[in-house]
Amino acid sequence: MRRVMTIDTSRCVGCEACVIACKNENRVPDDNYRDWVVQEVRGEYPKVALEIRSERCNHCTDAPCVTNCPTGASHHASDGTVQIDRSKCTGCRACIASCPYGARYAHPDGYVDKCSLCEHRLDRGEPTACEAVCPTSAIVTGDADDPQSEVSKRLRRGSLHVVRPEAGTRPNVYYER
Repeated sequence: MRRVMTIDTSRCVGCEACVIACKNENRVPDDNYRDWVVQEVRGEYPKVALEIRSERCNHCTDAPCVTNCPTGASHHASDGTVQIDRSKCTGCRACIASCPYGARYAHPDGYVDKCSLCEHRLDRGEPTACEAVCPTSAIVTGDADDPQSEVSKRLRRGSLHVVRPEAGTRPNVYYER
Protein backbone atom coordinates (compact mmCIF):
# COMPACT_ATOMS: atom_id res chain seq x y z
CA MET A 1 0.00 0.00 0.00
CA ARG A 2 1.16 3.51 -0.86
CA ARG A 3 -1.16 6.25 0.34
CA VAL A 4 -1.19 9.42 -1.74
CA MET A 5 -3.39 12.46 -2.20
CA THR A 6 -4.49 14.14 -5.40
CA ILE A 7 -6.02 17.59 -5.59
CA ASP A 8 -7.81 18.79 -8.70
CA THR A 9 -6.98 22.50 -8.81
CA SER A 10 -9.60 23.11 -11.47
CA ARG A 11 -12.20 22.20 -8.84
CA CYS A 12 -10.67 23.96 -5.81
CA VAL A 13 -12.48 27.23 -5.06
CA GLY A 14 -10.29 28.28 -2.13
CA CYS A 15 -13.11 28.03 0.43
CA GLU A 16 -10.71 26.73 3.12
CA ALA A 17 -13.21 24.14 4.39
CA CYS A 18 -10.26 21.71 4.34
CA VAL A 19 -8.27 23.98 6.66
CA ILE A 20 -11.11 24.26 9.17
CA ALA A 21 -11.90 20.53 9.05
CA CYS A 22 -8.25 19.69 9.66
CA LYS A 23 -7.99 22.11 12.60
CA ASN A 24 -11.12 20.61 14.18
CA GLU A 25 -10.27 16.97 13.49
CA ASN A 26 -6.71 17.23 14.79
CA ARG A 27 -7.19 19.86 17.51
CA VAL A 28 -4.64 22.15 15.88
CA PRO A 29 -3.86 25.11 18.18
CA ASP A 30 -4.74 28.67 17.20
CA ASP A 31 -2.21 30.33 14.88
CA ASN A 32 -0.97 26.93 13.60
CA TYR A 33 -2.03 24.95 10.55
CA ARG A 34 -1.53 21.48 9.11
CA ASP A 35 -2.84 22.62 5.73
CA TRP A 36 -3.48 25.93 3.99
CA VAL A 37 -4.75 27.31 0.68
CA VAL A 38 -2.44 28.98 -1.84
CA GLN A 39 -3.29 31.07 -4.89
CA GLU A 40 -0.63 31.14 -7.57
CA VAL A 41 -0.81 33.37 -10.63
CA ARG A 42 1.21 32.34 -13.69
CA GLY A 43 1.77 33.98 -17.03
CA GLU A 44 1.59 37.51 -18.33
CA TYR A 45 -1.37 39.58 -19.32
CA PRO A 46 -3.47 38.79 -21.28
CA LYS A 47 -2.59 35.09 -20.83
CA VAL A 48 -2.80 34.69 -17.08
CA ALA A 49 -3.73 31.55 -15.15
CA LEU A 50 -4.74 31.28 -11.50
CA GLU A 51 -4.21 28.04 -9.63
CA ILE A 52 -5.87 27.62 -6.23
CA ARG A 53 -4.60 24.67 -4.25
CA SER A 54 -4.75 23.21 -0.77
CA GLU A 55 -1.21 22.45 0.47
CA ARG A 56 0.13 20.36 3.36
CA CYS A 57 2.91 17.92 4.19
CA ASN A 58 3.75 16.16 0.93
CA HIS A 59 4.55 12.80 2.59
CA CYS A 60 7.71 12.66 0.51
CA THR A 61 9.36 9.42 -0.49
CA ASP A 62 12.78 11.07 0.02
CA ALA A 63 11.77 13.15 3.04
CA PRO A 64 14.53 15.40 4.41
CA CYS A 65 12.56 15.71 7.66
CA VAL A 66 12.99 11.96 8.21
CA THR A 67 16.67 12.01 7.27
CA ASN A 68 17.41 14.98 9.53
CA CYS A 69 15.42 13.89 12.59
CA PRO A 70 18.00 12.96 15.26
CA THR A 71 15.61 10.81 17.34
CA GLY A 72 13.69 8.91 14.67
CA ALA A 73 10.46 10.65 15.67
CA SER A 74 9.88 11.58 12.02
CA HIS A 75 9.62 8.32 10.11
CA HIS A 76 7.98 6.59 7.16
CA ALA A 77 4.99 4.46 8.12
CA SER A 78 4.33 1.17 6.35
CA ASP A 79 1.83 2.93 4.04
CA GLY A 80 4.53 5.32 2.78
CA THR A 81 3.27 8.37 4.67
CA VAL A 82 5.56 10.47 6.86
CA GLN A 83 4.47 10.35 10.49
CA ILE A 84 5.71 11.74 13.81
CA ASP A 85 6.06 9.67 16.98
CA ARG A 86 5.37 12.38 19.54
CA SER A 87 6.93 10.32 22.35
CA LYS A 88 10.30 10.44 20.54
CA CYS A 89 10.11 14.10 19.46
CA THR A 90 12.29 16.46 21.49
CA GLY A 91 11.04 19.56 19.68
CA CYS A 92 14.51 20.33 18.30
CA ARG A 93 12.96 21.60 15.03
CA ALA A 94 15.54 20.00 12.72
CA CYS A 95 12.63 18.67 10.68
CA ILE A 96 11.09 22.13 10.41
CA ALA A 97 14.36 23.54 9.10
CA SER A 98 14.75 20.74 6.55
CA CYS A 99 11.22 20.75 5.10
CA PRO A 100 11.20 22.61 1.76
CA TYR A 101 7.40 22.99 1.96
CA GLY A 102 7.03 24.78 5.31
CA ALA A 103 4.64 22.02 6.35
CA ARG A 104 5.59 21.65 10.02
CA TYR A 105 5.09 23.71 13.13
CA ALA A 106 6.19 23.61 16.76
CA HIS A 107 3.22 22.57 18.87
CA PRO A 108 2.89 24.49 22.16
CA ASP A 109 3.12 21.16 24.03
CA GLY A 110 6.77 20.76 22.95
CA TYR A 111 6.70 18.53 19.89
CA VAL A 112 6.62 19.20 16.15
CA ASP A 113 3.38 18.53 14.30
CA LYS A 114 2.13 18.36 10.71
CA CYS A 115 -0.44 16.71 8.46
CA SER A 116 -0.67 13.00 9.20
CA LEU A 117 -2.87 12.42 6.13
CA CYS A 118 -5.51 11.59 8.77
CA GLU A 119 -3.92 8.18 9.18
CA HIS A 120 -6.36 7.45 12.02
CA ARG A 121 -9.33 8.03 9.71
CA LEU A 122 -7.89 6.16 6.72
CA ASP A 123 -7.12 3.17 8.95
CA ARG A 124 -10.86 3.07 9.82
CA GLY A 125 -11.83 3.21 6.15
CA GLU A 126 -12.92 6.86 6.35
CA PRO A 127 -11.72 9.69 4.09
CA THR A 128 -9.37 12.34 5.44
CA ALA A 129 -11.12 15.22 7.17
CA CYS A 130 -10.23 17.57 4.32
CA GLU A 131 -11.51 15.16 1.68
CA ALA A 132 -14.75 14.57 3.58
CA VAL A 133 -15.68 18.26 3.67
CA CYS A 134 -14.43 19.41 0.27
CA PRO A 135 -17.59 20.78 -1.40
CA THR A 136 -16.22 20.25 -4.92
CA SER A 137 -14.61 16.81 -4.37
CA ALA A 138 -11.25 18.25 -5.41
CA ILE A 139 -9.35 16.20 -2.79
CA VAL A 140 -8.99 12.43 -3.12
CA THR A 141 -6.82 10.21 -0.94
CA GLY A 142 -6.15 6.54 -1.47
CA ASP A 143 -3.84 3.67 -2.31
CA ALA A 144 -1.74 4.38 -5.39
CA ASP A 145 -0.89 0.67 -5.59
CA ASP A 146 -4.56 -0.27 -6.07
CA PRO A 147 -5.24 0.14 -9.80
CA GLN A 148 -8.99 0.48 -9.12
CA SER A 149 -8.65 3.35 -6.62
CA GLU A 150 -9.68 6.87 -7.62
CA VAL A 151 -6.15 8.19 -6.93
CA SER A 152 -4.67 5.57 -9.26
CA LYS A 153 -7.10 6.64 -11.96
CA ARG A 154 -6.10 10.29 -11.46
CA LEU A 155 -2.40 9.39 -11.48
CA ARG A 156 -2.82 7.59 -14.82
CA ARG A 157 -4.30 10.71 -16.44
CA GLY A 158 -0.82 12.19 -16.51
CA SER A 159 -1.84 15.82 -16.05
CA LEU A 160 -0.46 15.97 -12.50
CA HIS A 161 2.32 18.03 -11.01
CA VAL A 162 3.92 18.43 -7.60
CA VAL A 163 4.98 21.49 -5.65
CA ARG A 164 8.71 22.27 -5.85
CA PRO A 165 9.86 19.23 -7.87
CA GLU A 166 13.37 20.72 -7.85
CA ALA A 167 13.63 19.84 -4.13
CA GLY A 168 14.07 16.20 -5.17
CA THR A 169 11.88 14.88 -2.36
CA ARG A 170 9.50 12.85 -4.57
CA PRO A 171 6.26 14.20 -3.02
CA ASN A 172 3.14 12.05 -2.71
CA VAL A 173 0.64 14.91 -2.92
CA TYR A 174 -0.21 15.54 -6.56
CA TYR A 175 -2.02 18.46 -8.17
CA GLU A 176 -4.15 18.16 -11.28
CA ARG A 177 -4.84 21.14 -13.54
